[in-house]
Amino acid sequence: MAKELLKGNIAFAEAAIRAGCEAYFGYPITPQTEALEHMSQRMPALGRVFLQAESEVAAINMVYGAASAGVRVMSSSSSPGVSLMMEGISYIAGSEVPAVLVDVMRGGPGLGNIAPSQGDYLQIVKGGGHGDYKLIVLAPATIQELIDLTVEAFDLAEKYRTIVVVLADGSIGQMMEPAELPPMRPVRPVEDRPDWALTGAKGRKSQFISSIYLDPVEEEVFNLKLREKYRLIEENEVRYKESGLEDAEIAIVAFGTAGRISQSAMKMAREEGIRVGIFRPISLYPFPYELIKEIREKVRAILVVEMSGGQMLEDVKLAVEGRIPVHFYGRMGGVLPLPDEILEEIRKVKSELVEVSR
Repeated sequence: MAKELLKGNIAFAEAAIRAGCEAYFGYPITPQTEALEHMSQRMPALGRVFLQAESEVAAINMVYGAASAGVRVMSSSSSPGVSLMMEGISYIAGSEVPAVLVDVMRGGPGLGNIAPSQGDYLQIVKGGGHGDYKLIVLAPATIQELIDLTVEAFDLAEKYRTIVVVLADGSIGQMMEPAELPPMRPVRPVEDRPDWALTGAKGRKSQFISSIYLDPVEEEVFNLKLREKYRLIEENEVRYKESGLEDAEIAIVAFGTAGRISQSAMKMAREEGIRVGIFRPISLYPFPYELIKEIREKVRAILVVEMSGGQMLEDVKLAVEGRIPVHFYGRMGGVLPLPDEILEEIRKVKSELVEVSR
């Protein structure tokens, strides 16, 4: 199929439709409202379900209900809205039903602003709601990745019976780039829904979906079952991109838009003779700890770049285990780090390495 110029929010909404999304529940919040607007037109026209809920709390619980029926379902929101969804997300995780959520992050804390940020990392990657659960988290850096990861999110959600979050930010949601949309998949008929789904008890025993385990021993057994599932996810679903690490002495670790901007800084640094490479995690959970451990054996220092106060930084430090210096550069509140700012940080890291070598 030919590429077309697409805005990020429209791109992931249409990608979800083409992935066979049968129902969308959401509530408008900038900077992802265009996705809801697109769904409001396209879903009813295709005979599918669109509903603007009265709040994000209602939206995620509608997602929970549809997911329990085996429906391919999703929601999308931005940072404050996702915060309101956290209890429902925990219930969905505790019931092992598949669902997709796109979080287009904005500045915070509090109401913050509508500018792009990466301040939701800890909330999304570390669970956010109550209990011992994890979400598969995928972080795109381009519109094409946003499309591809949205489609993949539905497949991963069903494969592991879990929630998958596509974690973007306001710049990816609002920017326009040429990208290719996937072909349209047919909506799955009711008779082909999974055997655990609540589709009516005709011809089989009745069943139910619940996250309630009043007996602490039973609750622990269930949590151990979840841990085994997360182990499989960690073994099989790590995703990343890297460039320039073959001869690098400094590695930049950055995800999403920060990783994209760092690519320009890397090129500028190499023009000055500083050997810099980039490692961009795409799966934030499962986080690529083992790959960063390999990188720490090849480079002399790591620079973490984020659009936050340093949230992924903690995971990078866990992987590095103090073997080499880990530096940090972050911009907060919706301010984008610029390539020349990152370049200046690279120069500082290089200077420190030169001092150590003397």
